Amino acid sequence: MPVALAAQTADLLDLARNRAPAARERLLESIIGLCNAASSVIDTDSVQGLLGSIFMQLVSEAERDIRIRLSEKLSTATWAPPALINILALDDIAVATPVIANSPVLRDHDLIRILVEATLDHQIAVARRGKITSTVVEAILATDEPAVLTALAANDSAAVSDEGMARLVESSRRHAALRSPLARHPRLSSDLALRLYLWVGQSLRSALTDRFRLEPGVIDAVLAESVREAHAAPGAGRTPGSLAWQDEAENERRLVDKLNGAGQLRPGFLVRMLRERKLNIFVAALATLGGFQPDHIRRAIDSDRPELLALACVAVGIDKGAFPDILERVRELNGGLPGGGADGTRRAVGAFGPSFDKDIAGMAFRQAVAIV
Repeated sequence: MPVALAAQTADLLDLARNRAPAARERLLESIIGLCNAASSVIDTDSVQGLLGSIFMQLVSEAERDIRIRLSEKLSTATWAPPALINILALDDIAVATPVIANSPVLRDHDLIRILVEATLDHQIAVARRGKITSTVVEAILATDEPAVLTALAANDSAAVSDEGMARLVESSRRHAALRSPLARHPRLSSDLALRLYLWVGQSLRSALTDRFRLEPGVIDAVLAESVREAHAAPGAGRTPGSLAWQDEAENERRLVDKLNGAGQLRPGFLVRMLRERKLNIFVAALATLGGFQPDHIRRAIDSDRPELLALACVAVGIDKGAFPDILERVRELNGGLPGGGADGTRRAVGAFGPSFDKDIAGMAFRQAVAIV
């Protein structure tokens, strides 16, 4: 045996005898290093079985931080034991995310199993995975979970069929977070753009008009048809989907009005709605608390100016310390909007300075959002 290999083997044996967490991590890293170096000769059933047994034993003893780093290191490995990758994919979301996002070992049936068995965060990670197939897309659509559908709508590389796009656009009637990513989606057709146009805010309407060169006459006809449908007799010309959407919107409005009438609509309710992934109620509640138009709140969160959302939050008494979490959650639920990146976040936090009290912030919001 060569001297270098003998020394490496001795080191591995020493690490295997050491039960300390640091030694466990070094042992995992050493084995991964060996496998990466010999990846062309370990893709056999016998070697895979042995590797699987070794890794499974080590992972069962590893702390969470170690499992996270293991997931990161194995996320692109073609030789990784499938059983191990599936265990990591169903682990805590911080552990699971790297392999769900990137592992070539995960097959369609593995991803569908995650959609069925794992948490909402795991489902979102599957929907964000690059180049997911039509089979997985169909399973995601079947969940009818707003946050998962929003992640799918923002995934330009997913194999979404024309029918799938139509289902996403229809879902955006009830789930506002879908609208912004759908308006930018490369597979959105002009026909679907017209349908989407009916229930988006002014900024997205302008974007759709510019992108698809929508003719004013066609838009007017579609809007007129929508108005006729809205004023039709109960049940006439309505689909079950549109009735459900209207019922849900009405229930959300009643909830906000009821809380407001009872004096229970407070800033903390806004944070709770975001944590429960109820963006529509957040929009309605923020508008009610601040005396704003709901469409203006929608414009603000669909824009690339997060400082508008910050002004609205200042106007209703939200603390500066709570805003970064609010902004992060709104972006997560709204396809990454409001945009602006890190610079936008810094501008937004600046709205909480001493120069803005509630009344001034409210006035500034109304003036700024009117030209968005």
